[in-house]
Amino acid sequence: MPLRKRTHTTASDRFPVHDPGRLDQLRRMIAAEAARIMVTQAQSNYRIAKQKAAQRLGAGANTSLPSNLEVEKALRAYQQFYGGEQHLVHLQKLRRIALQVMQSLEPFQPRLVGPVLDGTADEHSRISLHLFNDPPDAVAIYLMDKGLAFYNEQRKIRWHDGGHRQVPLLVTDREDAEIELVLLNCLDLRQAPPSPVDGRPQKRAGVVEVECLLAGV
Repeated sequence: MPLRKRTHTTASDRFPVHDPGRLDQLRRMIAAEAARIMVTQAQSNYRIAKQKAAQRLGAGANTSLPSNLEVEKALRAYQQFYGGEQHLVHLQKLRRIALQVMQSLEPFQPRLVGPVLDGTADEHSRISLHLFNDPPDAVAIYLMDKGLAFYNEQRKIRWHDGGHRQVPLLVTDREDAEIELVLLNCLDLRQAPPSPVDGRPQKRAGVVEVECLLAGV
């Protein structure tokens, strides 16, 4: 009996390009896989997570990928289903540490941003704080005066004028949590840079708002 030739079936084969309903299903599958990758592989970059997910599912190069907002929705669903109470306990711990650090850095008008604020943080997430001062590097002197260890990083982020900006970061830790301090000018307190999720001004919370989060208000 002759052997049958094996064929490789891709997601594009299973979801014809002229079937909108099936393409929507493929987008949801990619979003769900991207969310899983972000949680299990400590991947914080939405674009990379979506590309990896599409590749794993065998999606064609012309496949329309889900938006970052769709992936974030899938991420919340994943964490709610698999994380449960443990996820909430860890999130509250990170917020408590964030509040303590913010109180110690009060002269720089700290604002909590990112996953710890929006509730999508996991065990790999950093606590991200925006600090404001002219000049910004005064924060490093402040930390050194207090004997706190840190190291420097740079990050390229989208800016509200449509371009990109290279911003300095100081990275430190407390209670096994990694904390990144994003150094900005006082003028930057007026308008937050765009969120990588939906492009709107990034949500930022001061000390009072974080206290309310911890209190469940």
